[in-house]
Amino acid sequence: MSVNSPPRPAGRAADRGDQLTRYLAATGHLQPPYALVDLAAFDRNAASLADRAGGKPLRVASKSVRCRALLDRVLARPGWRGVMAYTLAEAIWLVRTGTCGDVLVGYPTADRDSLAVLAADPELAAAVTLMVDDPAQLDLVDDVVAPGRRPALRVCLELDAAWRPLRGGPGGRLHIGARRSPVHSAAAAGRLAAHIARRPGFRLVGLMAYEAQIAGIGDAPPGARLRGAVIRAMQRRSYLELLERRGAAVAAVRAEADLEFVNGGGTGSVTATAADPAVTEVTAGSGLYAPALFDAYRAWQPIPSAFFALPVVRRPAPGIVTVLGGGWVASGPAAPSRLPTPWLPAGLRLIPTEGAGEVQTPLAGAAADRLRVGDRVFFRHAKAGELCERVAELHLVNGSQVEETVKTYRGEGHAFL
Repeated sequence: MSVNSPPRPAGRAADRGDQLTRYLAATGHLQPPYALVDLAAFDRNAASLADRAGGKPLRVASKSVRCRALLDRVLARPGWRGVMAYTLAEAIWLVRTGTCGDVLVGYPTADRDSLAVLAADPELAAAVTLMVDDPAQLDLVDDVVAPGRRPALRVCLELDAAWRPLRGGPGGRLHIGARRSPVHSAAAAGRLAAHIARRPGFRLVGLMAYEAQIAGIGDAPPGARLRGAVIRAMQRRSYLELLERRGAAVAAVRAEADLEFVNGGGTGSVTATAADPAVTEVTAGSGLYAPALFDAYRAWQPIPSAFFALPVVRRPAPGIVTVLGGGWVASGPAAPSRLPTPWLPAGLRLIPTEGAGEVQTPLAGAAADRLRVGDRVFFRHAKAGELCERVAELHLVNGSQVEETVKTYRGEGHAFL
């Protein structure tokens, strides 16, 4: 199957003009900086992701949302089931607050305090699944609470989904993808599964393989047609290799344990990952907010739904305005793609020599001369949930009104990482 399809623009000028009018009407009484989520766009993205999953359930990635009210909203929709959390402490909190009773921790944990809490509560132990890829992680759990003094803890084995097309050389292999699990082959997965099955105090219930080189890399980078063609070729070959290897790994692990789920993918690969017969569920989250990084994807471009507003405070020269703040830079490799994107009004851009500043950000472009001191500029963050690390509230906009104001994780007093 094809992993990609032709691109379409993230937002037409006419649509963005309507957006600006609605958002100013809805939030004109608010003092910037503030953040909003357009509920119509959020819901359409959620429905589109479910359609793309082809009937397989979607597990929402909480790190891409970081707001319990919006996690509740998407989990109430058809096609969505379960949460992938990013820390054990967060997973425990989501279960205890009633947000979800099926939480997969997407990364291994060394949080001894949270492991002690998990092991002391049978209801939590039944709701939370730990991620493992090394017997040493099991040893740490046993060191916190011995197997005979706790309920059996649910664990998921992570298979490395990266592509290693070349053998030999100084590094041993060419590694294309995220540096995650050391378990790469089906044989290695089977050996680890057998080890877990022999250990008291653990129950192997799942396997995960996140294909970051497909789901997390835009295949149509702006102004880089040749690089885009290379990325698409890599993703096609990587997908075919993983299709075979993941299927073999699942078979090897199922020979040792009765798996409840096989998880894969991300927003950028929902359709392709769901087409893998070995996969039973797909993770997605970023596509709900549609951060700016997803403008570089051809397979699917969600509708931008999350924004933050900053006030214009200077007009230093013709064609330039300056907003207060703006340096809300996303994680990942230091690059212009990690900077926020001025979105509304259309026709503004960052200045390369200054970028997005800690306390001020100059913006150039045709729209600058139409802005006055006190006007607002709406930005899109480069990555999804990281916006919520900057604000305590999200204003949920329905049409031209704020329907509700809800707290982010930060607003509820939590910063899990």
